[in-house]
Amino acid sequence: MRGSLTPVQHGYAAATLRRAGSRHRRAASQQVPLGCADKHSKGAFPLGRQDTSASGRSWGKRVASEDRGGARPGRRGRSGTRRRPRAASGRWGSLAPAAAVAAARTQLRRLRPAFPRPGRSGWRRWIPSWRQWLGSCLYAFIALAGLITYAYATTDVPEDLNSFATQQDNVYYWADGSTMARTGWVSRQEMPLDKVPPKVQGAVLAAENSSFYSDPGVSPSGVLRALGAAATGGETQGGSTITQQYVKNAYLSQDRTLTRKFTELLLAVKLDNQRDKTQILEDYLNTSWFGRGTYGIQRASQAYYGKDVSQLNASEGAFLASLLKGAGLFDPTLGKENHERAVERWAWILDRMVATGRLSRAERATYTTFPEPSAASLPGTPGAQTGYLVELAKAYAIKAGHISDSDFDLGGYQIYTTFDRARMTALTSAVQEAQKDFDAERRPDTDKNAKIGAASVAPDGRLLAVYGGPDYLKQGFNESNATTIPVGTAFTPIVYAAALDEGVQRSRGKTRTPVSPSTTYNGDDQVTVQTPEGPYWDRSGKVVKGRNDDGRNWGQVTLRQAVADSVNTPMLQLGLDVGLDGVQSFAQRAGLLGSSLGPRVPAFALGENSTPSAIRMAGAYETFAADGMHTDPYSVRSVTRNGAAVPVDAPTPTRAVTAETARAVTDALRDAVTEGSAKAAGKVRAGTAGKTGTTAANTAGWFVASTEQESTAVVVYRMSLTDLVPLPLTGLGGDAPGTPGSERAVRLWAGYIKAVK
Repeated sequence: MRGSLTPVQHGYAAATLRRAGSRHRRAASQQVPLGCADKHSKGAFPLGRQDTSASGRSWGKRVASEDRGGARPGRRGRSGTRRRPRAASGRWGSLAPAAAVAAARTQLRRLRPAFPRPGRSGWRRWIPSWRQWLGSCLYAFIALAGLITYAYATTDVPEDLNSFATQQDNVYYWADGSTMARTGWVSRQEMPLDKVPPKVQGAVLAAENSSFYSDPGVSPSGVLRALGAAATGGETQGGSTITQQYVKNAYLSQDRTLTRKFTELLLAVKLDNQRDKTQILEDYLNTSWFGRGTYGIQRASQAYYGKDVSQLNASEGAFLASLLKGAGLFDPTLGKENHERAVERWAWILDRMVATGRLSRAERATYTTFPEPSAASLPGTPGAQTGYLVELAKAYAIKAGHISDSDFDLGGYQIYTTFDRARMTALTSAVQEAQKDFDAERRPDTDKNAKIGAASVAPDGRLLAVYGGPDYLKQGFNESNATTIPVGTAFTPIVYAAALDEGVQRSRGKTRTPVSPSTTYNGDDQVTVQTPEGPYWDRSGKVVKGRNDDGRNWGQVTLRQAVADSVNTPMLQLGLDVGLDGVQSFAQRAGLLGSSLGPRVPAFALGENSTPSAIRMAGAYETFAADGMHTDPYSVRSVTRNGAAVPVDAPTPTRAVTAETARAVTDALRDAVTEGSAKAAGKVRAGTAGKTGTTAANTAGWFVASTEQESTAVVVYRMSLTDLVPLPLTGLGGDAPGTPGSERAVRLWAGYIKAVK
């Protein structure tokens, strides 16, 4: 019975072919005629076996007859006589090379499996023998092993992860640590494994892969189940290790194909050999899908329980681990059936933790009540007022943290802001209350395009609250940070402080003369502005004269009274006496940006051509409340990325003016609130120091005031949106003609301060 070609037989036949070729070369060198046989040969087949085929028998007889000395028509020598063939040595005797090759091929043919099987009839002819089965399996195993070895050697772990596996969102927090907003395309936050409680890790391992730390990265039984499901199109099978799941999440697609599964297995084994197990577990926890739009256990903890993962207990961790099986099936807030499944799997995971030694029986006994997650998810895209806060905090974090825009856009940052949630609510409510009188439909000429901006700054520069506009998603322009509206006479305390600190110079080349709060100036209307050389002439050739509100003549007034009662003419002259360049320098030391300050002409002293933002004006007034120390307003306390601190440049307090001067300015501002231009504010909070601000054309109304807790700036204005030209506030909200816009700003501030008491 013919068997299959075994490796031994195959090697022996190949050696036979090689020996035949060698005999052919020696015969040629000895000039042995083709077809001659060695006279010492015992036959044509030294193996001692005869070929049973017809061709073999014929060929064998011919060779045998020649071997017995029978004459064969041969070649004649040059003398005409027949030449006796020279004997050839070797195992094949006198076989010709062509005959030897034919013999070897015949031997190979007979070693091939005979199929259909000879000597069998019917269906039995088609049943392979056990040797044929064994040979086929052996060859298949060798081929498969070679294929896997080659694939493993040529498959590399990709350097680039799937985009969502690296993309994260940035999370912004209120001053009290609660979540304010998040931004980014993917809701994910990385968290180091040492920040994940061991029992939360244990819950995941018990639920997904209890042998994680001992397996080679794959589970053979799980692989067979998954391959069967992929090949037959059946339901998704469990059994993939954590390493396999991470490979699928981070490097591959979610397609259920044999090719993808095979690649997953190779990468899992290679990754397990190249990377530490703890790193794989950390990466897995940071890239897994937990539902509610979240990737990673940190974002899942915040979405379901409103706290960082470091604060979770074993029971809460067991619930989050159940979501890895399918968040859409186990989120209990999605329906009654989901709730039942969630409770059942939660209990099973806790029991598995006991079985795997990751939870004691005593502690398991304490978890009898299902830890219900919250129904509300995390805040989404920032809108309304939080959008303005995010905009300010992002700009500050990038600048102070020296973060590139590209790195920031990759996400993973936690930005802890200075914004006070209660104050933001109070300020927003106060603005909305003030806007109730605005009715563009009934009074389109007076109320159309009315705007309000406001900001509140703490003594140390922390930005506590801002009002940027009606809704960030509808109006991205931030009114609190705008530099488009003249500040008006709210600028005069800065002129007053510069005079008290620097003195004045009324004669060219003379020394500067000190002034005090009691120094008097002419407060009458239409007073000519003087320079050391005489009247000040504008470019049109006209003499510049000061004008008071309502054209009132005040006579000789002290500088303190001029500030408190908002008398314009003394402050206009004082600005030239100090020197407008000196006033500008002091304004910048107090925190105003040089780019927002206008040309140095007489109107500069009254703030007619300077447009600082509400944030900067609040910071400047806080300088006076802080005894002359100025700290630039800032909106971010600290920044971390994936739990690691990011160095942020903290603003440094600097002395802008002497403490004596700062107290003198504060005294004048208190007079303004108690008996001056801002009397309405004095009834709200004792000790308030503030100043109203008006412009010549009544296009803006300001009020800036300081209390012990903060300095707040409010501006009300109208602006044409087509050509960005300020419009008068006359009649705004039904106000009587001649009512300055600053009165509405005072009322708005009062409503805010009352709410934050």
